[in-house]
Amino acid sequence: MSVGPSRFQRLALVHAAMMAGETAMVVALADTFFFDVDLTAARGRILAFLLVSFTPFLVISPLIGPLIDRLRGGRRLVIQAVALSRVVLLSAMVFTIDSWVLFPLVFAALVLQKTYVVSKSALVPSVVRSEPELVEANSKLGVIAGIAGAMAVIPALVLQTVMNSQATLVYGAMIFALALMAATKLPREVVVTKSSAARNRIRPVTERVRLASMLMMLLRALSGFLLFLLAFWFRTIEIATIWYGLVVAASSGGIMVGNLFAPRVRSKVAESKMLLGALVLSAAASALAAIGATPLSGVVLAGVVGFAAAIGRLGFESMVQRDTPVVNRGRIFARFETRFQLAWVGAAIVPVLIPLPEAVGLFIIAAASLVGLLLALQSGFVQIAAQPRRVTRR
Repeated sequence: MSVGPSRFQRLALVHAAMMAGETAMVVALADTFFFDVDLTAARGRILAFLLVSFTPFLVISPLIGPLIDRLRGGRRLVIQAVALSRVVLLSAMVFTIDSWVLFPLVFAALVLQKTYVVSKSALVPSVVRSEPELVEANSKLGVIAGIAGAMAVIPALVLQTVMNSQATLVYGAMIFALALMAATKLPREVVVTKSSAARNRIRPVTERVRLASMLMMLLRALSGFLLFLLAFWFRTIEIATIWYGLVVAASSGGIMVGNLFAPRVRSKVAESKMLLGALVLSAAASALAAIGATPLSGVVLAGVVGFAAAIGRLGFESMVQRDTPVVNRGRIFARFETRFQLAWVGAAIVPVLIPLPEAVGLFIIAAASLVGLLLALQSGFVQIAAQPRRVTRR
């Protein structure tokens, strides 16, 4: 007797299609005025771009998060609605690629993309068999996202080069249509029931989750700071575009490797120590890079920070998925994602506004990582995280 795909495999298929469609859209819009942010342009324009990247979270946290938790039909229905909306949006972009109408369409796409991320994170616990599998499931989804994006970018680039952006957008819309069909096979998850509806107010997160979120905010802030520190540093050297391309590749590669190794790390240490280890790695790598402060050391550091951020994020997500009740999980993830993005943007603004010598900027990353580590140890984070969990699942 044949056995159908598991619950996790169904979610993995949806995730692959969603990430592939996202990649196709980014390639299609790369030559438009929306994503044309040249690092040689005025700093004010780059600041505006950073603010635009945060704006969707003003919708996600107060509106989308509670909706995800309260909607009957659970996250499955939300993901289906997001996939369908992405098909409609990309189809509309085909006819508005050179118009100002593209701005609200891209904004809507960003909101939907973040909505999917929150819904996916909240859905993961329902597709695994036990809590210890959470880190492994999150890790596999991260790897799948990287592979799907890499596979989707090749035909997208061919269409973009041989034909035009409209053809690439049609290609992306077709991928999102596949995501929609795959989403119909997701497990039914009833978030709101008669017994839980009356208790559907957001509850305070546990102390371990609160402390973990602060460490995760620091890791996200360091990533944003480093990205723009390197961007403005590499403007001053020859073949700057190639060097910055290497930074992006190293960061993506580090994230991919981090996703691959996270389950092995989790088998040795707890999620709390994964977060602390990420800070230790960031501090050590930044200090070493600051000593030489060469473009190559910057590229290597981007890879290491990407690796550390991936390890820390997977540990944090698993902690939230395990420690928060299902009726609040969507809005809790939305709230944390908003804070993390604010930290990323806030830290990225610093090297945009203040020209920093590269060695100084790298030492700032090392110092911030070390201070975060010491504060976490002083707060007793490891001991708090090791305490028995008493969480009402529904």
